[in-house]
Amino acid sequence: MFRNIDHSSRSCLFTSGYTHIGIAEDEREFDYLQGSGKGPKQWGAMKKEWSACKNGGMQSPIDLSSHRVTLVPNLGKLNISYNPCNATVKNRGHDISIYWEGNAGSIHINGTQYLLKQSHWHSPSEHSVNGRRYDMELHMVHLSSDPNVTNKIAVVGVLYKIGRPDSFLSKLTGHVKSMMDQTEERNIGTIHPREIKIRKKNYYRYMGSLTVPPCTEGVIWTINKKIRTVSRDQVKLFRVAVHDYAEMNARPVQPLNLREIQVFDRRTGSTNN
Repeated sequence: MFRNIDHSSRSCLFTSGYTHIGIAEDEREFDYLQGSGKGPKQWGAMKKEWSACKNGGMQSPIDLSSHRVTLVPNLGKLNISYNPCNATVKNRGHDISIYWEGNAGSIHINGTQYLLKQSHWHSPSEHSVNGRRYDMELHMVHLSSDPNVTNKIAVVGVLYKIGRPDSFLSKLTGHVKSMMDQTEERNIGTIHPREIKIRKKNYYRYMGSLTVPPCTEGVIWTINKKIRTVSRDQVKLFRVAVHDYAEMNARPVQPLNLREIQVFDRRTGSTNN
């Protein structure tokens, strides 16, 4: 369970589906282009509902510095149980997203079940490790429907560096290519989230926010310590497929402020990477 982390941060708007938690789905509402008037520096001033992007004190992403983390052995390994499930793919203009249409399984944190709803990719990575940004980052978005839970969003992040192709992304290549400049969702059949190969025994944990408008706070972040590999062609495909013409879709690192970064490492008991 969390230790010395304040869970009193404000909750987010939530119903049963990912598109109803307040995340801006319209590609025209924001972008990552400098000088466009809709880039990350302007998000907080564009809409009243997005003010947290500018004024929030628990924003994401952050730098995961080994000098600022606290080793917490009793966090325990991740309690993940995923199922094969029908999925759709959508080009949101600023990223490629997969939506699981049924029961794709869940992650349990502090006794609360968070159902897997959506996954998407950023390049370069949004979170950095000791000041280094990697080449890509996957976000797996989980939601809780428990009305008594304050923090209803839990995101699992995976960082990638250039190397061997990622097997899960390889299976998606044809589907992503078919989404070039397309805006309609397309069914891609049954996808097993387990194929993403989330590491359960080595991760960072902190309280943050959505990294896109409305930048809602109270998000439980779990970032795998294991850096996966992805090919240059795979990174390029996920950027070329969208139609925002930006070279990147990663929000700048945000101030840590007084937040604690926890780390669980079953193998070494070390905070080092």
